[in-house]
Parts: sequence; structure tokens; C-alpha cells
Amino acid sequence: MARSLLSLGLADARRIIAAAEKKATELGVPYNIAVVDAGGALISHVRMDDAWIGSIDIAINKAWTARAFDSATDDLAKITQSGQSGFGLNTTNQSKVVIFGGGIPLKIKGAVVGAVGASGGSVEQDIVVARAAASSFADDH
Repeated sequence: MARSLLSLGLADARRIIAAAEKKATELGVPYNIAVVDAGGALISHVRMDDAWIGSIDIAINKAWTARAFDSATDDLAKITQSGQSGFGLNTTNQSKVVIFGGGIPLKIKGAVVGAVGASGGSVEQDIVVARAAASSFADDH
């Protein structure tokens, strides 16, 4: 019998994005917010009014990276600097790997079921928005 894989669904993605949008609005910065499922496939993406077009792929790739490596992208930033063991990681996977903050894996009972990515402000703001989204999901599970 095949094992059932836990994964985020569209309803989850909508709640996660709503929490991120709320935080982005509080910051006064328009955002791109993306949610991927357990397999790294995009479930949903939102580009808030006036958010940078260039941040669309960044948000999506942050979410994908967080799921692909089951690690927050700001944690990857620390191990991918010159001289560190992960140096060059961002050049893999057709350069889809993002190594700065704003992507966070989402878990249910320790299992990664998807991830969120946020892009539109400073890296510090991106982390705040992504954490707000992740916290809203954690509160439900």
C-alpha cells in the first residue's frame, strides 16, 4: 500500500497568503507571496498591487528552495557564503536556488508539507512577512 503524503492544499495556501498580505500591508510594502506543496509545486502566488514584477520569480523560488532543502532561506544564506560548505549552492538547479531570507518550510508534526516565499521589501522585511505567514499556518496545526 502506498504511503499517503501530507501536503498543503489550496485552502491552506489562501490562509497563508492572507496572513502574509496582512503583514505586508502593516509594513506598507507591496509583496509577491508564493506557496508550494510538499513536492515543491506552486499552489498559489499573489502579486499585491504595485509589487515589483521582478519579485514574482524570487518569491516562487524562495518557496521552492525552502521546500527543496527543508530549510529557511535565511539559514541557507549562512552556509553558502564564500569559504562555507554550501558555497555555490545557488548556482545549482538552473540557478533556481535562493540563498537570502524570505522562504520558510511549513511542517505538520515535523513533516515538511510545503513552503512559503515572500519578496518585495528588504531581506529583513521579507523574513518578517514569511514568518507571519508561517506562524499563521503553525497556529492551525
